[in-house]
Amino acid sequence: MANKLETFIQPFLKKDLPDIRPGDTVRIYQKIKETPKKSKTSTGREDKERIQVFEGVVLARKHGKGISATITVRKVISGIGVERIFPIHSPLIKKIEILKRAKVRRAKLYYLRKAKGKRARLKKIEFTEKLRLTDEVEVKKEKAIEGKNKEEK
Repeated sequence: MANKLETFIQPFLKKDLPDIRPGDTVRIYQKIKETPKKSKTSTGREDKERIQVFEGVVLARKHGKGISATITVRKVISGIGVERIFPIHSPLIKKIEILKRAKVRRAKLYYLRKAKGKRARLKKIEFTEKLRLTDEVEVKKEKAIEGKNKEEK
């Protein structure tokens, strides 16, 4: 039974998602439809689509890696905390960028809701996709060199 469900859901899953973790500062691009107000002069209704950007800290990731996976993102706007829950695999989410990564020791960062000032800061980790990719390439090269040395002996 699960196999049929998995095969049905498979085309709707996004493949190009980054590794999102709690503590990451992310920028989410979401499509929004705007409908104009009804007026007596305009006869046709034209729906406009635009992309809205939401940038904040990931507090939690829930529901695993399936189609129902969500992330909770929080940002503070003029002293007021705003949280939004985004379904990761939604077709309305155009792109997710990871801007910063922080060192956290919890899976859910709900304590940031009450924290203010210095307590609300997270320790930063150097994070760039290029660095991580070059490290993986160097490790593969070292393994290949070790493999050649073993064959020669």
